[in-house]
Amino acid sequence: MSGLLTLLPPAALRGPAAGGAGRPGEGAGVDCLLTRHPGLPRDAMGNRLTASGRSLIIDAAHSVYGLRITGRDLTRDPHRRWRLPGHGLTVSVAHCAEYSAVAFGAGTEIGVDLQDERDRPGAMRWLGDLLGLPGPAGIRDFAECEALIKASHLTKETFHGVRLPVWRPGWRPTGTGAYRVRSASAGRAVHLALAADGAVPVRWWWQPAPGAPATRTEAPTLEPA
Repeated sequence: MSGLLTLLPPAALRGPAAGGAGRPGEGAGVDCLLTRHPGLPRDAMGNRLTASGRSLIIDAAHSVYGLRITGRDLTRDPHRRWRLPGHGLTVSVAHCAEYSAVAFGAGTEIGVDLQDERDRPGAMRWLGDLLGLPGPAGIRDFAECEALIKASHLTKETFHGVRLPVWRPGWRPTGTGAYRVRSASAGRAVHLALAADGAVPVRWWWQPAPGAPATRTEAPTLEPA
């Protein structure tokens, strides 16, 4: 995880409470909420049981914008990308381990992904070959590719030829038209990646538990925005 920045503890964060992002769709950019879900139950195989993507989006819309929406307000386009058409927002959602991430885009396509540091040698070798790397891909590469697929028209079947540039803070081009990626460590060996069809501003939010106030984080608590 060299070069990646980690979230500070919640007590070190500062910013407005829920609803502080302003009106949904106001100005271009992305609001990305990272939520920790402590004490998640586990299934018989020991895997954590998480809420559905739809319910995570509904909760995040209230935490960030103060919106009271239902599942009927959400749609999906032909590329399976989430939309909140009544509020002019594109949406992407991910969950991994005890974290979830929901990203809202205003005037931009958006994708978000979370991946934890698990041993996946076969998948990483396959992805490394797909990306033209000299060896296996890293988990951060995996997260960025998943976010790019969620944001764009690309699928796992049409992903061949995509190249990720060397990591650096902020947005990086991908050779897929306007689409760019960025990533950071979300703590506890979990990688957070965003993809968008442009280098748009990002407003980062942190929620230590579902229902807790969402708090704006400021660079460099996650990474320079």
